[in-house]
Amino acid sequence: MIDYVSALKTSWYISPPWGKTLPPVEVNLLERVYLKTTRTFGYCSGVQWKHECWLYTVICGDEIVHATEYQIIGTGQLQTLTVEKPAFVLGQRIILSSYGDDTKQRLILGVVLVDKFWFYLVELVSPTLIETPTILNRFSLVGEKSLVQVNA
Repeated sequence: MIDYVSALKTSWYISPPWGKTLPPVEVNLLERVYLKTTRTFGYCSGVQWKHECWLYTVICGDEIVHATEYQIIGTGQLQTLTVEKPAFVLGQRIILSSYGDDTKQRLILGVVLVDKFWFYLVELVSPTLIETPTILNRFSLVGEKSLVQVNA
């Protein structure tokens, strides 16, 4: 007998929220950017799919700012940091190696640099039809060691 709930969850987690084609990002990770809203420069330390668009995390001195593509201008210059390249890319299929008994296959929905380590935004819990106060956020940043690449 087919477990329709599990099949639906699996389909949900590996269906890209942006549709068939991954939209291009406006700037690259670690690229120097100009923030139109504050008229300052910073560098892109992350990008994630949120509210139907890419949301960029920009480090401006000691401040962290979130901006859309309309609020930033890329300079083409990369920030020189001594960090490894991210192990996973946006839209890539992965398996959560240490997450309960639920469907473990997911998509990378964001990549963020935190204290010289890359973290990846994945959807941990599928949406519910009824809002529950116990689940505040279905998404989480997960470290590289908790993820395994899916071979296509």
